[in-house]
Parts: sequence; structure tokens; C-alpha cells
Amino acid sequence: MAVTPLLSALTRLAAVEAHSRSSSRCPCGADTLAERADATVVRHAGVVAKAHAPGVSVADLAPRLAAAASLPHLLLPPLTPVPAPLHDRLVTFWSYGVPVDPDTPDAAPWEEAGTLLAQLHRTPAPHALPPMRGPVKAARAVLRLREVSGEHPAVAPVLRAWAGLPGWARGAAPMPDTTTLCHGDLHLGQLVRHPVPDGPWRLIDVDDLGTGVPAWDLARPAAWYACGLLPPEEWARFLAAYRTARGTAVPTDGDPWPALDVPARALTVQTAARAVTKAIARDSPLDEVEESLVDACARMVSVPHRSVDPPGGSGSVPDQLPSSSAK
Repeated sequence: MAVTPLLSALTRLAAVEAHSRSSSRCPCGADTLAERADATVVRHAGVVAKAHAPGVSVADLAPRLAAAASLPHLLLPPLTPVPAPLHDRLVTFWSYGVPVDPDTPDAAPWEEAGTLLAQLHRTPAPHALPPMRGPVKAARAVLRLREVSGEHPAVAPVLRAWAGLPGWARGAAPMPDTTTLCHGDLHLGQLVRHPVPDGPWRLIDVDDLGTGVPAWDLARPAAWYACGLLPPEEWARFLAAYRTARGTAVPTDGDPWPALDVPARALTVQTAARAVTKAIARDSPLDEVEESLVDACARMVSVPHRSVDPPGGSGSVPDQLPSSSAK
């Protein structure tokens, strides 16, 4: 893969920042942690430099950085309070933290994720923090699908499921809750241990941080579980830890699905839209997981938004997001 001007410049910037923060000899060498349209991330020694998506402004990012800096027991704080310009991007600097190991799923920190999320939701939102960006990101995923869709048969059920969501979940209307502090894009890739190698877990990635509906932060693991992509025991660990820590998104006991229904649908549509868009781009059939997401979207259309008593009691797979055999 060719080294882009942005990646080259970001690598140099990360090295400068790392060297300025260490008096010891640096084992120089950079690792590219991510290179996508919406983010480029480079590590040099103990420093991570992130180039945020094009179009992100200081006004968007500064209050989110300030919030992370004020909550170091929950969020990894930035190393600098103000983003630096680079090409057409803004760059922020962070301490390196050890991410979740995808090769050891049994050790995934579901309890820690649930506890951190509950504590975040119970923390008063800092002044002037913008709305969380979860619904806006879902809307962008659907827009990209519309742009490339053509005649692909998987597009119609995804778009029908999207059309059935309320306006706030599609980023087309204000959210009903504008006071709760939310992460906006919670998944296991958003946790790291700091200080390395075995410090406490912290949440990372503040791009979508803001006020909004707290159930959105539980919706991705809920949707994965409901589609058969997350084992029941892992979902149960996550939900139990969240409730034990008195998270506000769902009741402390009983059926959580009435609160999770709309956000879980929205995250299912977002994930399906991204999967179908990628399949169209690579001109290949959907794989088993992608098919399960599209199938969930198709079945959602026939079930209205309402309270559901899942078979088997609280925590079972909800009817509106039926289980798949894809594991």
C-alpha cells in the first residue's frame, strides 16, 4: 500500500510529539494502527496521533476533548487540549493503551465495558457538549448505501427497515434525551488498558461523544446478540455489569428490550448498510454474517415498535431482531 502524504506527515508529527515527552532513548519506529477515510491513526512509542475525518472542526472536537480531559477515570484523556491542523485534517495526541485482543474472545472485558458505560451515563454532561453523533453516523452509512446501491437485492430490506425508524434515530429530528452523557459509538474496539500493559480499562475515541439517548450505547452489542453474532453469555455479562453499576439506559431488572428496541434496530440497519456497501464495492456475494444482518432488517419491517416480551424471559432474543445461525 502506498504511503499517502497524510500518513507520512502524521507519522512525523507522532514522532515529534513522542520525543518531546520522553527523556529516555526512543526505540524509533511507527505503527499505522488505522488508515480509513474517516480516521488515520499512527503510534510512535507511547504516543498515538489521530487525524480525524475531513470536515471535523475545532468547534466539533474541542468540547469533546475537554470532556475526556475532565473524566480521566472513564475516558483516556488527550495529551494536548487543542487539535493541531495537518493538511485538511485536525490531529489529536493520546497515550498508547493496550487494546482488546481479538484472538482471546473469552477474555473480552464485557464487565468492564458495562461498568464504564454505566458510570459515563450517570456522570453530568459537561457544559456545551454537542449531541452524540450516533444517529448521524447511521444516516451517513445509509446515504452511502443509496449512492452505490444499483439493483442489489439486499438494498431494499435495509432501506425499508431504515424508513420505519423514528426521526431521531435517523438523525432527522432532535433526540428525546439531550442531557445524558453518551459515548456514541460503543464497541470493544473502544477500550484500552492504560497505563500499559495492565492498567485499568478506559474508553477511547471521543469523535461521537455527546448528549443523547443512553440506550444507543448498548445497542450495538444488543443488536449483535439479537442477530446471533454475540453469544448469550457475553451479552448477559455486559448487561448485568451495566445494571449492577446503575446505568440509566435500561431498567435495573426485567425486560430491557423496550428501551433498546429502536437503537438496536438503528445499529442493525447501520451495520447492514455498511456490509452491503462493501459487498457491492468488492463485487462479491454477501457472506453469512452479512446475510444475517440483511435478514434481520427484512424481519424488522413486519414488527411494530412496541414493548416485547421475548421468549424465555428478560435477556432473550427479541422478536423484532430474530436470532440467526451465524456465529
